[in-house]
This record gives sequence, C-alpha cells and structure tokens, in this order.
Amino acid sequence: MRETDIEKTLVQAIEELGGKAFKFSSPGNAGVPDRVVLVDGKAYFVELKAPGQKLRPLQEYRRKQLEELGFEVYVIDSAFGVEEFIDAISAT
Repeated sequence: MRETDIEKTLVQAIEELGGKAFKFSSPGNAGVPDRVVLVDGKAYFVELKAPGQKLRPLQEYRRKQLEELGFEVYVIDSAFGVEEFIDAISAT
C-alpha cells in the first residue's frame, strides 16, 4: 500500500467520524507532520509513511517539539495503523 492510499484511508475514516484531517504545511518549518486531525474538540498530528518507513531525524525533532507542547503525534504506515489511530482517538 502506498503512502497516498494510507492518507486517503485516514481522511475518509476521520470524515466518517465527523472530523477533519487537514493537510498541514508550515513554510519555513520543514519536517512537520502531514496532517492535522480535528475531531471532538481535539487536535492530533499525523505523519504518514509508506509501510516500514521511519521518521527522518528532522521529523523526529518536530515530533518531540509538538509532544513537549502537549500534542499527540501519530505515525501511521498502514491501513491497520489507521484503524488503531481511530480506535485510540475514539476511546478518549
């Protein structure tokens, strides 16, 4: 499964929950996560990867920055990962 397919699966699943999964870019701040997911008054950051791929060092740095600010950052590399993410945010 390609990263773009995983991304489409995520966006569709979030929309089914009544939320939004906005594409995120921050000019001048490379390495930010791909999507900002907004659902039930909460915000989550999601980095999408092709199966088995890991975060690059700059992405790890951005993840740590966001987590230090109190945000949850998820890395998803499969359709199953999307399901796990949906289960995790639905349980909160």
